[in-house]
Amino acid sequence: MTRKPQATVIGDSNPSPKALAAAENVGRILASLGITVITGGRGGIMEAACRGTVSAGGITVGILPTEEFSDANQWCTVVIPTGLSHARNTVTALAGDFVVALGGGAGTLSEISFAWIHNKPILTLQGYDGWADKLGGTLLDHRRTDPIIVCNDLKDFQNKVVSICKKLNLTIAEISN
Repeated sequence: MTRKPQATVIGDSNPSPKALAAAENVGRILASLGITVITGGRGGIMEAACRGTVSAGGITVGILPTEEFSDANQWCTVVIPTGLSHARNTVTALAGDFVVALGGGAGTLSEISFAWIHNKPILTLQGYDGWADKLGGTLLDHRRTDPIIVCNDLKDFQNKVVSICKKLNLTIAEISN
């Protein structure tokens, strides 16, 4: 059996309603493509992405900073308690074939940095403030020549996810129109 593609979704723990709606749609899109959604397992963008994924029949994995299974949001279908606090951001970033960022503060910035260092494609959905908006289209340093990918809306996001999956030779579900 072939492993399913995995996307790490990161962002604000206390986002705007508009950002929550976008994250839920991100989860739905990823699930519709057969992509497992990895998050930090807590609230905000993480919970909204998980909710959207589960509502579309997908699988979610929550990589928790704590040791307690009960700290996961209710939409996590697989829970991994790490007890690593913020150090779990390394694990979260590495768990996806690519990373999707919406908004975000210092924790999101650390995950973006780990993804960059470990050569993971990074997509930023624009319009939700935070580090995702600030870093979209940039090169963080000399390690790479491919910039952080800007997605201007959800359709653009879907198209760029499909493109990344093809580039990485990941098998995804057919897109239904």
